[in-house]
This record gives sequence, structure tokens and C-alpha cells, in this order.
Amino acid sequence: MNFLRGVMGGQAAGPQPTGAETIQKLCDRVASSTLLEDRRDAVRALKALSKKYRMEVGTQAMDHLVTILQTDRSDSEILGYSLDTLYNIICNDEEEEQDESEDENTQKQTDDLGALFTEKFIQDPERITLLLTLLEEFDFHVRWPAVKLLTALLKSQGTQVQGIILVSPMGVSRLMDLLADSREVIRNDGLLLLQQLTKGNAAIQKIVAFENAFERLLDIITEEGSSDGGIVVEDCLLLLLNLLKNNSSNQNFFKEGSYIQRMKPWFEVGDDNSGWSAQKVTNLHLMLQLVRVMVSPVNSPGATASCQKCMFQCGLLQQLCTILMATGVPADILTETINTVSEVIRGSQINQDYFASVNAPSNPPRPAIVVLLMSMVNERQPFVLRCAVLYCFQCFLYKNQKGQGEIVATLLPSTIDANSISAGQLLCGGLFSADSLSNWCAAVALAHALQDNLTQKEQLLRVQLATSLGKPPVSLLQQCTNILSQGSKVQTRVGLLMLLCTWISNCPIAVTHFLHNQDNVPFLTAQISENLGEDERLVQGLCALLLGICIYYNDNSLENYTKEKLKQLIEKRIGKENFVEKLGFITKHELYSRAALKPQPVFPSPEQMLFDHEFTKLVKDLEGVITKAVHKSSEEEKKEEEVKKTLEQHDNIVTQYKELIREQDAQIQELKEQVASLSSQNEQMQATVTQQLSQIQQHKDQYNILKLKLGKESQSQSSSSQGDSSQVNGLQTEELSQLREELDELRKQHAVLQTQLAERDALITTLQSSSQTTESPAGGSDNTELQQELEALRSQVQSQSLEISHLKTERQELLRRAEAESSNAASPSDGSLDASAVAELENRLAAQTSETEKMKRSMVELEQQLAAATSTAAILQTEKEKLQSEVQESKKEQDDLLMLLADQDQKIHSLKKRLKDLGQMVEDEDDLDTKDQTSDDDDDEDEDEDE
Repeated sequence: MNFLRGVMGGQAAGPQPTGAETIQKLCDRVASSTLLEDRRDAVRALKALSKKYRMEVGTQAMDHLVTILQTDRSDSEILGYSLDTLYNIICNDEEEEQDESEDENTQKQTDDLGALFTEKFIQDPERITLLLTLLEEFDFHVRWPAVKLLTALLKSQGTQVQGIILVSPMGVSRLMDLLADSREVIRNDGLLLLQQLTKGNAAIQKIVAFENAFERLLDIITEEGSSDGGIVVEDCLLLLLNLLKNNSSNQNFFKEGSYIQRMKPWFEVGDDNSGWSAQKVTNLHLMLQLVRVMVSPVNSPGATASCQKCMFQCGLLQQLCTILMATGVPADILTETINTVSEVIRGSQINQDYFASVNAPSNPPRPAIVVLLMSMVNERQPFVLRCAVLYCFQCFLYKNQKGQGEIVATLLPSTIDANSISAGQLLCGGLFSADSLSNWCAAVALAHALQDNLTQKEQLLRVQLATSLGKPPVSLLQQCTNILSQGSKVQTRVGLLMLLCTWISNCPIAVTHFLHNQDNVPFLTAQISENLGEDERLVQGLCALLLGICIYYNDNSLENYTKEKLKQLIEKRIGKENFVEKLGFITKHELYSRAALKPQPVFPSPEQMLFDHEFTKLVKDLEGVITKAVHKSSEEEKKEEEVKKTLEQHDNIVTQYKELIREQDAQIQELKEQVASLSSQNEQMQATVTQQLSQIQQHKDQYNILKLKLGKESQSQSSSSQGDSSQVNGLQTEELSQLREELDELRKQHAVLQTQLAERDALITTLQSSSQTTESPAGGSDNTELQQELEALRSQVQSQSLEISHLKTERQELLRRAEAESSNAASPSDGSLDASAVAELENRLAAQTSETEKMKRSMVELEQQLAAATSTAAILQTEKEKLQSEVQESKKEQDDLLMLLADQDQKIHSLKKRLKDLGQMVEDEDDLDTKDQTSDDDDDEDEDEDE
């Protein structure tokens, strides 16, 4: 410690060591001390000397300080001293005490010293990685110096340090963590670090953006008060500009993340706009620049259009127009707002239409366009404001034929309103005013109303101007040429010549009107042929361009000024080479290339405001073709015209063929769509047909099965009925035959009974056969008749039994008479019976009695059989009725099935017809239909045979 006291200025005897010697001793102390406190004190001393002895500390102590950062990570105090020392020797913008005698050379040497030490430090990329690692330390005395040191390194050697950080693992992510630090000092310095890190490096810009930078920065801006915030808001806006400018990927990410909508509250200004602070003006200026970055003309057209649409939908454009028409807004903010609105509406039809509808808060209300044009033609307005208004008017008319027509319409006689000021009146007033800048601005604005719009060029030829009382009106075209011939200021003549060139280019009618004035061509040739000073060269070049346009777009309708005569005039009065040389004066002008860079008119002073961006495009397109047109001879011109006509014919033919091909393509496409639709319908119909065929087949199978089932049941019932009836019939026939034989000798009633019994047997047989066929509806009535006749037969049998009883009675009477005769012993002469006759009668009676008994037994058996037959007939009748109901149901189902089959056959026939109309191959099923018909016929025949 005594050593350090001596070094730091303690009272010691003898000569004092120099600064370099002291620094050397401190470096040795840092390198050799084993105690942490000694190293810490030595580093603290180096920090104190680093500002005064920057060179010595940087050359001798840098390596030792880096070693401290690597080895003493546990002590935050020595780390902070080391980082502060390194920052002091690398940083160039530290406040240093300098004498007034120090000049710029000394400052340059200081900057070079910082670059030298930075290069020395980053020779080892691991040192940058070491600093990124130290950023993870939460200790304020380590993190803050590390942030400042990295910022200084980026300022001095940004590209090299960016490359090292880019390849370092998690390098950018560690830097993004600084924005989340709760200590505002570290967060704010982290913003400055990220500003330096993102300059000119698209890769790092993308990484930072995808590390959620937009969300964090917009949150910080909102927390700090938006446009009313302090320097932190400015730093956030500068970082946002770095991330978005010329980076289409980040711009798309910003738009897709709905961050444009979060910009709208920035531009909400109150009614009282007095007393804006300088910081608020700066913040709002940067916010407007941020909007312009998203819709810049240098961006891709698609991305710009998408952002313009989003700004209109979220109300940002409306908010900007509110600022535009507000009172008390500072001039520079108003100017930047006009430029911002210009680019938001440029080329966007919906935004241009909205801007045309905006009115200024005046009494009576006036369109915003009229109010802005009044500022443009007012020479007392600031130059930058007039340039901004011109740019706004140009953007309003860019690719806006509707707006161009509305502006030109305000100049036409039929639409002029004497009680109000219109845009056309302001433009004409500016065009012919005494202020050359107003002349130039009005001419360029009017030229934009004609840009790429042949209709408006022709309409503008109708405009008539009243020059003075008592004189006839002159056309606007003639008045422009009159002002040119009067020899006004260069800026005025340049503006009028640009207007005339834009007006008559690609408009043969306008060329004819221009050449119709006999003074115009001589004036142009005189201007071109003269040898004037440097200031007049641009005018000569524009006159040459105007004359060349008269040649190139000449339709030879004026005999005195055909293409050939104008070229001869140039050759005689000017000379072709001289004409081409004068034409080249335009592109060789120093202000031409500046105007060609971007659409916005930005000029250092009003005197340098000579070229318009769109006009430079016109010159670029016409210079070559005019040069060729002037150099061509009449024969070449004729040949070229012939070739041109031939090419036009070929083009017409090609166009016709193209149209025909387009029509055929459209027809082919339509037919393809029809084929696709019909194919899908065909597939659906095929599926439907297949399904219906399968259903038909199923119905046919079910019908055949049902028919076979009914046939088998009929056959079985028929066979059983026939067997029973044959058995009964055989039995009845045999018994009746025996009865007929036994009673053959009896009375006629026996014969009648036998006949009736035979008839009843025939009826029973008929009933049985009719029940078997299931087709006799009179079975019930026959059975009733059989019952009636059976009752009659019973009555006859009873009568027969009575007769037999009478015979028995007679036999008994005969026997009694015989006994009486036998007992009375009557004589033979009295007719008495002999014994043999009585015996014979007795035998006959006995035989008749036995036969009668047999007949009774047969009758009983017959009655039993008849009862059985009756019950069988009843059963058969019931079965017959059941079968008849089943047959009726089967017939009904068969009829329904036949109707379904007929409908399906009709559908199949129509589908086959449509398929054949579509050109599809359809397999004929006539054979299948024939087979089905044959099968049906066979089935019908089988059914008839069964019946």
C-alpha cells in the first residue's frame, strides 16, 4: 500500500517517476500480486490514470486487464474497475480537458487511437465472447461497464464486432435481455448498444426482431408516454428505424404482428397544440419517419400496398390527416406529416379517394387538396413545405386516373365555378405568376395530371384562358408557348418545357395542335441552334426533346410539318449531330441524376429545383428513339413504316389468334369443367345403376324363391288331398257297389238311392279336386249342397228302414197266417199254403232280414265316412281360404315388384341413353334381359303345369 501511495502522489524524496514508469509498475503489480486486494488497488490506480495516460495504459495494461476479467470472476469490484479502464482507453467521446489550441488534427489522432485499441482488443474474438458472458452478471458494477464497453467497441469497429457477436452462441439473445432489466440506466444504455449493433447488418436485425424486440420497444414507448416521452422514446424509435429500414423481412413481420395498429395512438394530438417541447417534436418526427419506412416507394409494391391498406383500415391515415389540418402544429412536423401522408396514399386508390374527401376546418369547408395547393403557389411559405405539398399532389395523382380527371375537369369551361377556388384555377394561377418557383411547381403538378393519361391530354386542349379584356381567349397550350417565347427565367422555362413534353408525348392530336402554331417550330430551332451559356444548355436540351417528340409522334396530318420536313429542317438549320448533342445536355446535367434517384423532390435550394422524377423516366424512354428517328433517312423511314405496318398486321393477326386461343382456352376450360362435372355425375349414376341392378337381382331372387315355395306347398297339398280323396272315393264306391248288388232286387227306391249316392260321390270328388287347384270359389256352396243331399239320403235310408220294417211286419203277418192255417188244418181247396211254400217264404224273409241288417251296418259306416268327408272338406275349405289369401298377398307383392322393376328399367334405360350421349361405352344387357325373360316364361309354364 505504501508503494501505491507513492505512485498516487504521496510525498516522497527524490525524482518523481514518469507516467509510463508508474503504469509499468502497476501492470507488474497486477500480474505478480497474489493477494486480491493488491490487484484490486492496482487496477483502481490504472483506471484513475487511463484518461490522462490513455496511450500508455492501452499499450501496457490491456492484456493484464483482460486476464483479470478471465481469472477474477468472483470479485465484482475488480471486474468493474477493469471494464471501466478498458472503456476509457477505447472510447473516443469521453469528456477530455483540451486546450483551445488543440485543433481537428488532435481530435483525429484521438479517434485513430480508439480504433487502434479496438482492433487490438478484438484480435482475439474470445474477448468479445468474454464480455457477452459478463453481461449475464446481475451486479450493476459489472453489467453496466460491460454494456458501455461493448457499445464503444461497436462504435469504433462496428462491422468486425457485429460479425463476432453474430457467430457467438446466444450472443444477440444476451443483449436483448438488457431491455428487460429493471434498472433504467442499464436498459437505456442497452438501447444504445442495440442501436450500434443493428446498424447496417440485416442478419442481426432479423435476429433482434424475432427476439420479440418490437413488442418490448413499443411497450417501453407506451410506458414512457409516447410522443410526450423523453430521450428514451427517441432511442426506442431510432432502434425501430434501424430494424425496419430497408429490411423487407422485418417490415413484413412488423405488419403481420399487428404493430402498425399500435402506432395510431402516437398521433393523437389535442386542440391546443401550442408550446411543443423540442423532445416532443423530435419524437413525433421519428414516428412519422417510422410510418414512411413502412410505405416507402423503394419497398416492393406488394408490401407497400399491404401496409397502406392496413393504415387506412386501422385509422392511422385519418389520424395523420387530422394533424395535417390542425392548427398550431410546428412547421417541420407539418412538413413531415405532409410527406408521410403522401407516401401513405401513393398508388393506393382507396387511400387517394379518402384523401380527396378530406376537408379543411374552414368556413366554408374547402378540400384539403385546394388548401395545400394554396400553400404551394404561395411564395411566402417555407421552401421545404412547398416541396412537401408538391410531393403530396404528385402522390395523389400517381396511378390515379380518376383523380387526374377530377383535376383537369376543374379547368374545363363547363365545370368552372366562379364562386369557389378550384385546384385547376390555383394551378393556372401558379403557372403564370411572377414567382418562378410557383411556375415550376404548377407546371410539374399539371404534368402529373396528364401522366400516362391520353384522355386527359386531349381534354386539356379544350382549356381556354382569358388574357385581357377585349381580346379573344387563347388555349392553354398556346399560352405556355407564348410565355416560353418571352424569355422568362430558366426555372420557369424548364417547368413549361417539361409540361409541354409530357403533354404532347404519345398524343398525336396534341402534337398537331402544337405544330399548328406557325411560331413554335421556328422558336425551337432558334433556341437549339444558338450557342448559349451554361445556364441555357438545359433549356436547349429540353427544346430539342420537344422538337424530337413532334417528329416521333407526328401523324403527318399537317402538310408543312410532316416527319420528313421536320427532319430536313433539323438537318439544314441545326445539324443532326448538333441536335443529338443538345439533346444529351439533359441527362448530363448534374441535377438530373439526383432527381432520378427517388420520387420525393428534395433540393438544397429553390434555384436547384429543375427536374422532376417522373420526367426523368420520360427522358430515358424517349432519348434513344428520338435519336434514331432523326438519323433515319426517308427511305429508311418508309421501310420502317412498311415494316411497322407489317408488324402491326402481324401483331393484329397474333392478337386475333391470341384472342381466339383465349376463347378456345376458355371453351376448353369450360368443357373440361363440364366433362369433370359429367364424369362425376356419370360415376354417381354408374354407382346408382350398379346399386339398382343389385337390388333388381335381389328382388328377382326373392321372387323366384317365393314362387318355388308356393309351388311346393301347392303340390304337397294337392297330393295329400288327392290321396285322401282317392281312398275315400274307393271305399265309398266299393260299399255302394255291394249295396247296389244286395238291393238290386229291392224296390226302385234302392236304385234311386244308389244313383244319388253316386252323384254325391262325384260332387265330393269335384270338391276335393277344386280345393287342390285353389281356384274354385264355389267350394263352400258345394259343401253346403253336399250336406243338404246327405240329409236327404239319411231321410231316404230312414224311409227304407221303415219299408223293411213293413216287410218284417208282413212277414210276421204271413207267419201268423201260416201258423193259423197250420193250426186250423184248413183244406187244400180253400187255398191254404202247403208247408213247402211256407218254408220258402221263411227262407226268403230270413235272407231279406240278414240283408237289411247288412244294409243298416253299411249305412252307418257310410254316414261315418260322409261325416269324415265333411270334416275333411271343411279343413280343405279352411286351407283353401288360407292359400287364397296368401296367393292374393303374393300377387300384390308381385305387382309391386313388377312396378318397381318397370321404374328401374326406365331409369336404367335413361341413364344408358345419357351415357351413350356422353360418348361412354355401355355394355348391352339384351342377352341378360332375354335370359331373364326366358326364365320368367319357363317359370310361368311351370306354374301353369303345377296348376
